Amino acid sequence: MKKLTWSLVVVGAVATPLLLLGRVAVTRGQASQDAPQVVRGARRDAGSVVKATGVVKPMIGAEVKVGSRASGVVERLYVRVGDTVGKGQRLAELDVRELVARRDQAAAALASARASLRYAESDLARKRELSAARLISASELDLAERAFAVAEQQCSEAEANLAYARAQVGYARIHAPIDGVVAAVATQEGETVAASFAALVDLARLEVWAYVDETDIGRIRIGQPARFTVDTYPDHEFEGRVTAVYPQAEIRDNVVNYVTVVRFDPPRERTLRPEMTATVKIAVDGRQNVRAQ
Repeated sequence: MKKLTWSLVVVGAVATPLLLLGRVAVTRGQASQDAPQVVRGARRDAGSVVKATGVVKPMIGAEVKVGSRASGVVERLYVRVGDTVGKGQRLAELDVRELVARRDQAAAALASARASLRYAESDLARKRELSAARLISASELDLAERAFAVAEQQCSEAEANLAYARAQVGYARIHAPIDGVVAAVATQEGETVAASFAALVDLARLEVWAYVDETDIGRIRIGQPARFTVDTYPDHEFEGRVTAVYPQAEIRDNVVNYVTVVRFDPPRERTLRPEMTATVKIAVDGRQNVRAQ
């Protein structure tokens, strides 16, 4: 009997602290559940976007087909496809021997016309003196005045012919009208050129034509921000803005799209080229600095 009583006292002494520890743990758990949780919110831009497929295009004036206004044989070709050229840089030169001969011929004709004009002028001065002294008839004075007027016209014509011949010689030296990259060369040295022979593209003046579906075009406005990627740089987004929406629709496979022009600053570390396919996102109904959790 004494052993049983002593055992119960020992069990009670051990169980009481354990029971107290359990109640404390339950109380702390309930307190942690009842305590409010703090969640920090972040501010960000919110809104919807219109997605479209686009193409990189040169701006108006950024792609120029270069040709020669004078026909002739290409004597020197100074550029190749892919070369970077500056405005005014010489691209090619034609054989100018025939053009120089025509220029010299026109210069000789002008010298002859000027000599005739000087003679007609002095003859008219003499005839006027004689007419004043009543030593010649009025008809002779009229003939002298007519000869002087004809000589003046012939001199003007010779000057115009010389100017034209000099311009033709100048056309034989073909220069770049813009800064850009040589995109195409359609002739070689020794060939006869009579039209355009090269194309230049200014890679610093490009834009994106985004083909927006007719269901979304009503949400597009001038000045809306846009982002786009190209296949060669899939992990980089280029930023731009909507600058125009063309009124004429483009129908492809019975789908009506409208060209939306996105202008952007030329990237410094990446090179974009015409006809690259672009994936465009135009931000519409956007709100800035919105708190989000």
